[in-house]
Amino acid sequence: MAIEVQVPTLGESITEGTLAQWLKKPGEAVAADEAIASLETDKVSVEVPAPVAGVLTEQLVSEGDTVAVGAAIARIDENATAGAATATPAQAAAASTTNPAGAGETPALRGAELAPERAAAVSEASSGDDHITTLSPAVRRAVLEYHVDPSTIRGTGKDGRLTKDDVIAAAQNKTATALEAKTPSAPAAPAPAAQSKATTTGERKEERVKMTRLRQTVARRLKEAQNTAAMLTTFNDVDMTAVIEARARYKDLFEKKHGIRLGFMGFFVKACALAARDVPAVNASIEGDEIVYRDYFDVSIAVSAPKGLVVPVVRNAQAMSFAEIEKTIAEYGKRAKEGTLTVDDMTGGTFTISNGGVFGSLLSTPIINPPQSAVLGMHRIEERPVVKDGQIVARPMMYLALSYDHRLIDGREAVTYLVRVKEAIEDPTRLLIDL
Repeated sequence: MAIEVQVPTLGESITEGTLAQWLKKPGEAVAADEAIASLETDKVSVEVPAPVAGVLTEQLVSEGDTVAVGAAIARIDENATAGAATATPAQAAAASTTNPAGAGETPALRGAELAPERAAAVSEASSGDDHITTLSPAVRRAVLEYHVDPSTIRGTGKDGRLTKDDVIAAAQNKTATALEAKTPSAPAAPAPAAQSKATTTGERKEERVKMTRLRQTVARRLKEAQNTAAMLTTFNDVDMTAVIEARARYKDLFEKKHGIRLGFMGFFVKACALAARDVPAVNASIEGDEIVYRDYFDVSIAVSAPKGLVVPVVRNAQAMSFAEIEKTIAEYGKRAKEGTLTVDDMTGGTFTISNGGVFGSLLSTPIINPPQSAVLGMHRIEERPVVKDGQIVARPMMYLALSYDHRLIDGREAVTYLVRVKEAIEDPTRLLIDL
C-alpha cells in the first residue's frame, strides 16, 4: 500500500517552504522516521521524515519547488522491494528536457553539457556512496565549474553529504598541488602573438543562482527595518584589558569546572543585560500604538551558518551564569553548522548582539532585527594608543556600535546604555555586584 509523505508543520505563521534536496531516490528503502528530503523555510532547514518503513516509489515534486504545509511530496510503498520505482511526471519532464535523444544521461548532470572525462567522473560518483548521489543543485554547479571529481571528495555536511565549500576546497587543493609539482625554472615567455590572442579571447563568466528562501527573507526583513524604523547608530570604544586578563587568569579553572571555554560573549551578554535594567527602552519594542517593556532579556546571538547568518535566542539571559551563557551559545553554534536549529530557537528575541570582529571588522553600523529596537555590534580587538593617567600607552581596544530605533529610544538613552556596557566590560566586577 502506497503511503503519501506530506510536508510537516514548519512553525508558527510558516505556510510553505522550498524542497531544497532529496535525500532518498526512488527505489531506495527507507526506515520509519528516516529523513527523505530537506525543506528550506524562511528561517531554517527542516528534514521530512518517512511516516512508515518501505520503499520510496515516487517523488511528486522536484528540487527547488515550493511546497505548502500538508502537501504530498512523495509516496512510500510498505510492501515494495528496494529497486522498484515509478517515474513521476516531474522526473519524466526533466529526463525529456535533459536528454531528448534518450541517451541515458545521469540525473546529476541535468541540463549540462560535459566533456567526456567530466561526465564519466560525475556519472561514476552518481552510482557510488549515498553522500555523493544526493548532490544538491549548488554542489552540482560547483562540480561542473571547478572541474573536480566528487567521488574523491569527503563530504562534511550532515550524514557525510557533500557541500559547495567541500568542492571549492578540493579545487583549491588541486590547484596548490599542481603548482607545487611544477619545476622551479621560469616558464618560457609566450610569443607576442599568443599574448595578444589570450588577451582578446579571455572569457568573462556569469553565474545566476536563485536566492535561497533564507536569503530572500533576510533581505526583505532588513529592508523593512530600514523603511519602518528611524534607525540611528551611536559609537563608543572599550578597553578590553580587564576582560582579557580575567580570561587568562581563570580560563583553565573555568573550563575544568564547567566543561566549556570562557569567551568574550559571556561578558557582553551579561553587560548588555545589566545595562538594560538601567535603560529598559533598549529592550522594549513598539506594537501598534503601544510600547512593550520587558523584565526579561532574551538576546539573539548572530551565528554564522553554511546557509547564512542566523540568530538563535538565549532566553532569560539576565538570570544565567557565565557558564550557562557560554554553553548555550556553543550549542547553538554547533547546531547552526549542522543545520538543526528550529524555528522556535530563533523566535522571540528582544535584543541582538552581532560580533563582526570574528571576521576582522573594525567598525560597522548593524541593522535592527525587527521587531526589536536595538542591536549591539562588536568588532575586532586591536592595540591602539590611548591616554591613561597622562601617559600614552597601548591598549587592546574594541569599537562598539549600537543601532537603535529613534522612534522609541532617545539619543540620551542610547548613549547611556552604551556607556553602561563599556563600564561593565572595563570593570567586570560590576557584573558581580550588580552595579
